[in-house]
Amino acid sequence: MKTKEELIDDLLQLAFSEDIGDGDHTTLSTIPAEAMGKSKLLVKESGIISGVDMALKVFKKLDPTIKTEVFIKDGSEVQPGDIVFISEGPIRSLLMAERTMLNIMQRMSGVATMTKKYQDRLKGLKTKVLDTRKTTPGMRIMEKEAVKTGGGENHRIGLFDMILIKDNHIDFAGGIENAVARAKDYCVKNGKDLKIEVEARTLDDVRKLSEMDAVDRIMFDNFTPEMTKEAVGIVAGRKETESSGGITIDNLREYGETGVDYISVGALTHSVKGLDMSFKAL
Repeated sequence: MKTKEELIDDLLQLAFSEDIGDGDHTTLSTIPAEAMGKSKLLVKESGIISGVDMALKVFKKLDPTIKTEVFIKDGSEVQPGDIVFISEGPIRSLLMAERTMLNIMQRMSGVATMTKKYQDRLKGLKTKVLDTRKTTPGMRIMEKEAVKTGGGENHRIGLFDMILIKDNHIDFAGGIENAVARAKDYCVKNGKDLKIEVEARTLDDVRKLSEMDAVDRIMFDNFTPEMTKEAVGIVAGRKETESSGGITIDNLREYGETGVDYISVGALTHSVKGLDMSFKAL
């Protein structure tokens, strides 16, 4: 399995391949090879900045001679007119790196900004907002990093680092008991130390799962706030609890006040507008 750094490197290689191809012919035809210059990353919209570290990776991969002075770190609140960093180096390299760097930073900053908006609604509560696997293909590592930057927490990264038994697994396996027993047996036989989370569709499901030692977390799927509060009471702290489905920014606080540990929100990554910014010559 590839490491986080290897996945990021693969994404950057693909991004450069699709954007630069056999050459940035506009830049190559108008800018002398020896020309040096500076560009600033200018914020044009208020939000949370995320992706500075990724921007540095973009520059390093395209041209290690680019030098960058960072003024605002990931996780900081920004306003229009703020300068996040200034990069200096061959102008050709600055121009060729521009779009890939901006695409990543705008996307990550949008995710971080959205996450903070959600987590702020839960101020004073123990409940934490979680991301999901509803991410941009190829950008999952970056988007999940942006969720953390915005104050949220990551759910599983992929299908490999946690067992999440959902409704289809349960139905195909012939019931909750069968699905959980098989998952536990699989982990033992394959030497996997994985948390097991199971989706509950009813309060009866919650009661069953609360008694199963193999289960680490119970997901309340499409429960109302009233059902969620009752479910949290049934679990009584014996398992981690998570709410999912039908939860919006408007009813988020109501769910948090039930005492649930986590609320997973797909909108953190699948319904995000990038934060407006530009990379301008100095």
